[in-house]
Amino acid sequence: MTYFIIGYYLLSAIVIIVCVLLGYFVYDKRLNRNHGKDVPDGFQQTDEINVDPVTGKKTRVYYNSTTGERFYKKEK
Repeated sequence: MTYFIIGYYLLSAIVIIVCVLLGYFVYDKRLNRNHGKDVPDGFQQTDEINVDPVTGKKTRVYYNSTTGERFYKKEK
């Protein structure tokens, strides 16, 4: 009976650890995915600028009309 209880808690801990690791590595990172210094070919600058309320840093949005992708470039 005690092995069942220990096994239950051990299995629960393993499931939680696996979920945390999956969440960390598979987490939706769309906002940070395209940050870079060089804008790829085919992207056009838009008037959209996002301002981080905590740091005050600006991020300019570029758009590729053929693929629909967005590229986020941090401005100085």
